[in-house]
Amino acid sequence: MKSLEQFMEEIAPVLTAFRRTLHQKPELGFTEYVTTYLLGKKLTDLGFTIHMGKEALESRDRMGVPPNEFLHLQEERSRLEGVEESWLDKMRGGHTGLVATLDTGQPGPHMAFRFDIDALPIRESTDPEHFPAKGNFSSSHDGVMHACGHDGHAAIGLGVATFLTQYKDQLSGKFTLLFQPAEEGGRGAKAMVKKGWLHQVDYFASGHIGIRNTKLGHVYATTNSFLASSKINVTYKGKAAHAGLEPEKGKNALLAAAAASIHLYTIPRHSDGASRINVGKLLAGAGRNIIADEAQLEMETRGETTTINQYMLNEALRILRASGELYGVETVIDVVGDTVEAECNRDWIQWLNEAAEASPFISEVHDVLPLKASEDVTYMINEVQKQGGSATFMVFGTELKNGHHHHAFDFEEGVLQVAVDAFARLILKRSHQKEEGTR
Repeated sequence: MKSLEQFMEEIAPVLTAFRRTLHQKPELGFTEYVTTYLLGKKLTDLGFTIHMGKEALESRDRMGVPPNEFLHLQEERSRLEGVEESWLDKMRGGHTGLVATLDTGQPGPHMAFRFDIDALPIRESTDPEHFPAKGNFSSSHDGVMHACGHDGHAAIGLGVATFLTQYKDQLSGKFTLLFQPAEEGGRGAKAMVKKGWLHQVDYFASGHIGIRNTKLGHVYATTNSFLASSKINVTYKGKAAHAGLEPEKGKNALLAAAAASIHLYTIPRHSDGASRINVGKLLAGAGRNIIADEAQLEMETRGETTTINQYMLNEALRILRASGELYGVETVIDVVGDTVEAECNRDWIQWLNEAAEASPFISEVHDVLPLKASEDVTYMINEVQKQGGSATFMVFGTELKNGHHHHAFDFEEGVLQVAVDAFARLILKRSHQKEEGTR
């Protein structure tokens, strides 16, 4: 059996190549048809049992699923990009993502790992100094980009899967890999949880590239300060009219949306912890001399606890409705995503320190990185802990010349090796035992 160091050296170019392939083909939440297909083919070749479509997630528990017309367009695009019809049939209607399982046949713990795979509605930078542009692997989908590192997360998941198959004879227990759609907006994790994939999981881990501008080789064993969050789409429906000829006959949806956008930021902050609110998108109107008959808002609330976020959400809903009433327009509100608070188990700090002692890739282990952001992985963490298992969310350090959700976002590709090495060493340390307090 080759050493772990040899494996890591061999897998490095595979990780980089796969990451770049996915970076060229970014897909929004619940439209990750090509991504799911490419992962599924490789995982099948590695010997995993693949569960897709409605086998992988509970359809009714998805949130913020795009309209059918948009889904159909993306399905046709994916077919033209080479997705086989038999695979596409399982994913139709926005049932993307997959679960891959492997049983060693030896008694041992059940370990599960989550990797998110979706991209963002951002137009990627065309600056020739932008690394993907230099390397000729920029997004080929206009207006969609991997601007948060999920292309890297999917590649890390493939690396972990490759490790599991090559080292299967040294391992015991069962392994479940969740390649989750629609993390952005907090829309996909709950649907996988509801399908039961985390039932009787002893150890669960997920992670993220970057978050802060940190150093390659640094790994944070846990995170805290997950902010609970709600994602809201709002449509104001008014009445169009000639702005000069008959302005009194119009009902101005644009004014309602603009008023709401301003007043939302006046919500008093909660004394028990951090809170956030943001209006990220406002679309309204047809022309300068037309009373706008429709306006659309995309916004979010966040809170340090689920209770604080609920307070922010309640206040936001009150202001959104009042703004519609103020201008005499109809208000349609759709909550399209949410996340909850969670806390990582601190046992992972010791475990990662022990696992990293012999690693040539992990230079330093930190106990915790305050997140101050939202992640629907919290549904998975809470589910595992509820059943007596132990769970964490790691952060893998890398220099970030630009922050997340930026049109020139990129990361050091060496972080892919660091992350796979961390997962692999933790698996080797924990696959033969169950700690007190877990099943």
